Amino acid sequence: MTDVHRRSIIVDGHCDSPYRMLRHNVHLDEHDTEAQLDLKTLRASGITASFFAAYVPPFYAGRGAANFAHRLMALIREEAERHPEVLTFVTDAAGIRAAKRDGKQALMIGVEGGHAIEDSLDILRDFYAKGARYMTLTHVNTNNWCDSSGDAARHNGLTDFGRDVVRTMNDLGMIVDISHVSDAAYYAALETTRVPLVATHSSCRAICNHPRNMTDNMLRDLAKNGGVCMINFFSAFISDDVAQVLKHSAKRMKSSGLGGTEEVPDDRTDWDTYLEWFRSLGMPKATLDQVADHVFHAAEVAGIEHVGIGSDFDGVPALPDGLTDASMLPALTRRLSERGMRDEEIEQVLGANFMRVFDQVERAATPS
Repeated sequence: MTDVHRRSIIVDGHCDSPYRMLRHNVHLDEHDTEAQLDLKTLRASGITASFFAAYVPPFYAGRGAANFAHRLMALIREEAERHPEVLTFVTDAAGIRAAKRDGKQALMIGVEGGHAIEDSLDILRDFYAKGARYMTLTHVNTNNWCDSSGDAARHNGLTDFGRDVVRTMNDLGMIVDISHVSDAAYYAALETTRVPLVATHSSCRAICNHPRNMTDNMLRDLAKNGGVCMINFFSAFISDDVAQVLKHSAKRMKSSGLGGTEEVPDDRTDWDTYLEWFRSLGMPKATLDQVADHVFHAAEVAGIEHVGIGSDFDGVPALPDGLTDASMLPALTRRLSERGMRDEEIEQVLGANFMRVFDQVERAATPS
């Protein structure tokens, strides 16, 4: 582990381990062959704070979505409490800095999927009160107020209520996550927000032509907003070769009842079935250098101050060679350095940029 990696505050914008643990009925410290992140690899990663996703599968829209989110939020808090010697549950930037000082890893909550609030600002406020510090406005499904990049558009981006959601999040001091949203929804959120936005787990469309990724114009406009794009490690968002195989197989995927292009939307569908399907496509391999390509591209287009990392560990079926679990994260730091990125720039990408935005979002909150 390099000195810059060791001393940096490292923030991972998105990790799906809670949903994996719930499905497999395991804890973070228990063996799971599917795990891309567990307690051991988290400790080896050097990550200071990981946003654990309270991911609500689209199946639960209109079927108890808020209750499912609460299950995941409780699981995240309980996992931190199981290992107080090395883990801590935090809800603010000061907590992240304290975790770094104390040599612990901080777990945080990000709610994934705006359908989780069941079209209720009161439920959104309750999620914040329970510790959620960002919400991803959509998932692969267009909900009742926000269009998704993975579904048919119905709202020309955001409805009036969707704009109220963004404003309420601003008032709470809750980060607005624009990963998964349609391009129109992104621009509607950009127009509505009074604080920087964050794409907690998205990459660059100019390199990998997937609708989940951000165009160069989106990156430039995010920079004007002061926000951060946190690069996703999923092979299909990193390698255009992988993305095109997945794109051309989408019809087959939908006909098999799985729907979407990334994750199983029905909690009752066996994830192993999805993994088997994904692997049957004969995917090419993505590489660590391709992840670095996205970091450098985002930095060139938006500026180094607007780039971060959002791994999507445990939420994707394939990660690049050299970055297949959390313990390998120091290799990305080494590669960025080898390719000419200065130590202070690496510190920005690993976490300082996110911390700047988090500080801004907290300061802009309106006291209740």
